[in-house]
Amino acid sequence: MEQFRLKILVESRIRWKVYVRFGGEYLETYHSNMTRRWVLSLRFNVAVIDCDYPQHSIVEMRERDLKLALEDEHYKRLAYEQFTRLQKKAYPVVESNTKEALADADYLLPQGDFDYVFFDLPGTINNEDLIHSLAGMDYLVAPISADRVVMESTLNYAVVVKEHIMGREKSRMKGLYMLWNMVDGREKTELYQVYEAVMKELDLPVLKTFLPDTKRFRREQNASRRSVFRSTLFPADRSLIRGSNLDKLVDELIELLK
Repeated sequence: MEQFRLKILVESRIRWKVYVRFGGEYLETYHSNMTRRWVLSLRFNVAVIDCDYPQHSIVEMRERDLKLALEDEHYKRLAYEQFTRLQKKAYPVVESNTKEALADADYLLPQGDFDYVFFDLPGTINNEDLIHSLAGMDYLVAPISADRVVMESTLNYAVVVKEHIMGREKSRMKGLYMLWNMVDGREKTELYQVYEAVMKELDLPVLKTFLPDTKRFRREQNASRRSVFRSTLFPADRSLIRGSNLDKLVDELIELLK
């Protein structure tokens, strides 16, 4: 399963260093919109470093967004109005890899007064570079779904991080949280209770917010100019945000990072 991570660096001008693990295209949607929420509503200065080789889906999404914003008069006008109102450019999206991730962040930081830097990383601990990057992060949020294969894989991942990275002398990781993803309200029954009991036994706390499973949240910018949910440039349409739990997730993460 492809994964997404969010990292917030602690430097002279950076407050936190956080790593959030999101899975697959569905959660790339939440990544792009969560980032826009931090920029537009909360007025944070953020950047994204996409290290998820070879797909680099965040980089590709930004390229699609920019192409439409430059070629389509409707999106061109929206971009001008938004950036004029905010008095800031679009947040940077940098193509990278697990080996160069931290170095790219160090290079990026002096170029702007960033509050948060988000990293999109691979979803398996299968190389030394990724382990090194994880050890340099303060928090990990691992998405889970009510699927046995996904659950076992993510729990194994989380246990490795908890037992072999957290608490080590050279590790900066302070917290690890699980996040329910692609939740079908009709299925929120005994299966979830069983899994949560297992996570409690493993001492893996679960976030209160869950992300629902719905197809309408996959809408991107397009020539038809329909309402948008997934974008690296524009905020999600208010009608599509309803029921997404996007705002709740951002608020809960910010509360954890105080």
